[in-house]
Amino acid sequence: MKVKITPTKLIGRVKAPSSKSFSHRMLIAAALAGGVSEVSNISVSKDIDATVGAMNALGANILSDGSTYTVMGIKKPAEKAVIDCCESGSTLRFIIPVAAALGCECEFHGRGKLPERPITPYIREMSKYGVTITREEGVMPFTMSGKLKGGEYLLEGDISSQFITGLLFALPLCEEDSVIRLTSRLESKPYADMTVSALNCFGIEIDETTDENGYPIYNIRGGQKYKSEDCTVEGDYSQAAFYYVANALGSEIVIDNLNKDSVQGDKKILEIIKEMGYNNINTLCETALKPFEADVSDIPDLVPIMTVLGCFGSGISRITGAKRLKIKESDRLAAIANALNAVGGKVTVFDDSLEIETIERFHAGTIEGCNDHRIVMAAAIASTMSDGEFIITDAEAVTKSYPDFWKDFAALGGIYEEIAD
Repeated sequence: MKVKITPTKLIGRVKAPSSKSFSHRMLIAAALAGGVSEVSNISVSKDIDATVGAMNALGANILSDGSTYTVMGIKKPAEKAVIDCCESGSTLRFIIPVAAALGCECEFHGRGKLPERPITPYIREMSKYGVTITREEGVMPFTMSGKLKGGEYLLEGDISSQFITGLLFALPLCEEDSVIRLTSRLESKPYADMTVSALNCFGIEIDETTDENGYPIYNIRGGQKYKSEDCTVEGDYSQAAFYYVANALGSEIVIDNLNKDSVQGDKKILEIIKEMGYNNINTLCETALKPFEADVSDIPDLVPIMTVLGCFGSGISRITGAKRLKIKESDRLAAIANALNAVGGKVTVFDDSLEIETIERFHAGTIEGCNDHRIVMAAAIASTMSDGEFIITDAEAVTKSYPDFWKDFAALGGIYEEIAD
């Protein structure tokens, strides 16, 4: 699907979609509880569908009624399961240790860039504690067998916090006590904090301390039981960031459904915009923005829309700590640079960083969406600062995380039409 956008500012009120990250976590925790839980305010997306399908394959029964999901927890785990993770890295990395803790023999499937996502820490560490993962590097499907045991798990912190999250879900189910130690700084730690918060909601206790390097240590008591719980998922700052940046660039959008006390790391977008000299997050910006420098090792999902913002920072902006973005749905460093440069941006890619020169306006052109939801949405917001029409390919990629994006874009006054290939 291609769309053609006629540039205009966005004006109105929008409800931020629910946090995809919290939705994954709440649904998995509810499925691991023995009773019935109700998880409300979930925005449907392909990634969430993948996690629901995975937990149902493991023995849960999750039913949806609009944005409310009724979760009948796993009473008897499946002995064998085929799990289709689609393109969801969260589903893959969260479910591997969960299925292993349940003793389920699994075959994992995936598509798109997902087979390229590494799971090396799991293969190495879980093999020490009763689990065999048979995988040819970069290939899916692959198989897993055995039942996970508790113990001491040593994980790199600079690959993905998703490995910590997966084990935080699984290890309380093991009979033995466990500890997770980090061998390097934990990047994207706010996501691990979100996991601990979700686990606490469902009765699981995690004791977090730090070592001599300041790296977190997670001490996990074995034999714990998840408790059913009704809960509501808060709004997603990573999706709201698109609208906050639109405001900083001249749109007037009021954004609802956000928790101002959220532990979501992507709330950092408010701080970045404020440091650029924009103080009111819901009204028109009337002064020039300053350039910014930001280490995104904890907030990688913000990079595409931050790059759009950096194009109007009245100087050179820099994004660092971004090496992990090369193995997302696309190589996001190259993808966002190519996208914006195709319409007049001046973005330079380095090994783990971007340098963004200021411009006055984007110009008419075609942007390759690279089948990446965040590239497509960032391009749509970039169009509000263009003097000519944009054509964006792979516009349907938004269904991965925000299926109503184009509907909301139009409701805010965005002008777009689908065009034939």
